[in-house]
Amino acid sequence: MVLSELRQTPHLSASSINEYVECSLLYKFGRIDKLPMEFKSDALEFGTCIHRVLEEYYSARMIGDRMLLKDVHEFFVFKWLEIAKGRTDIKYADGKDYNSYLMYGRDLLTAWYNKLPDDDFTILAIEEAFSFNLPGIDIPIIGAMDLVEQDNSGTIIITDFKTSGRAYSKDEVDSNQQLTMYQIAAKQNGYADHEILLRFDTLIKTKVPRCEQYWTTRTELDERRLIKKARQVWDGISKEVFVPNDTSWKCKGCAYKQACDAYLEGEEYDQASHP
Repeated sequence: MVLSELRQTPHLSASSINEYVECSLLYKFGRIDKLPMEFKSDALEFGTCIHRVLEEYYSARMIGDRMLLKDVHEFFVFKWLEIAKGRTDIKYADGKDYNSYLMYGRDLLTAWYNKLPDDDFTILAIEEAFSFNLPGIDIPIIGAMDLVEQDNSGTIIITDFKTSGRAYSKDEVDSNQQLTMYQIAAKQNGYADHEILLRFDTLIKTKVPRCEQYWTTRTELDERRLIKKARQVWDGISKEVFVPNDTSWKCKGCAYKQACDAYLEGEEYDQASHP
């Protein structure tokens, strides 16, 4: 089953757990009330496009082909046109628009392509969807691992593709709960007897684009901490505890800002004005 199908039924995921912890009212608006977003973030749409390009590259590699850089560029232009051309619901940051991303994306992918590792890992899966249950949580945990590889010693390497406006610190990588969830899922889905390494392939959107690989591992203690948090999140959702975090720095760019203001000020939110 693919991720889009898994998303059709109630579930938790690494991102939804994180969203609930950061602002549970945002979780409610988007995932329970299913309010339409007031706008779509340019960074989110651009990141989706880059993700599709990397998925296409590794799909070709999986069957023994290697896309040339010009083919990567052509596929990016095709996908960006498909995703963003003519859309009025995408909110672009100051100084950015459809065309600037069209130019920048090619430079960013060039930086990524030129730093591709010269390894001989076997690609086991791309966009491998997973679903598993944890005791104390009534709905499944779902997600998809961007890239699953195996080296000659049998070690499993799970990679998540990222686009970011800055480099990551070691602490951020070592504590990232999305990677922890991927390790739990991998163990639940057939890789429990293997050593598991985790990795971010991060395309960094600085003035001069660059790409970094960040490697990390997780212990059983890391897994237990995340499982504990997931149970607490589910307990809060089950009891309909949704607290707005309206002092977060993320509020300024929140796609539910008007709905949140209406909620806090006791007004009825007009969904019809935000189709």
